[in-house]
Amino acid sequence: MTLETLKNYLDVTWQDEATDTKLSGILVRAENVLNSYAGAELDFSDENTAESQLLLDCCRYIYNHALEDFKRNFADELWNLRAGKAVEAYEEDSDV
Repeated sequence: MTLETLKNYLDVTWQDEATDTKLSGILVRAENVLNSYAGAELDFSDENTAESQLLLDCCRYIYNHALEDFKRNFADELWNLRAGKAVEAYEEDSDV
């Protein structure tokens, strides 16, 4: 996921180094949050996946100081993400 994609999603249309630094940090934190929930390292390079949408939404909540609301509002999506990654790990381990 690129900083420009995040800025577009958040409707940040101005150029400001401090804002870019803040959003870059938020992007890293949101990736870590989602990787933790998934129990795996996620690939956010394809911006058209459910994982990338969750990343954008997580960034939006962090940007608005509401991460605890993200966890509550996206509980089903986070559970599905974790379950999907657990199934993938099981299939890899058991060579199904």
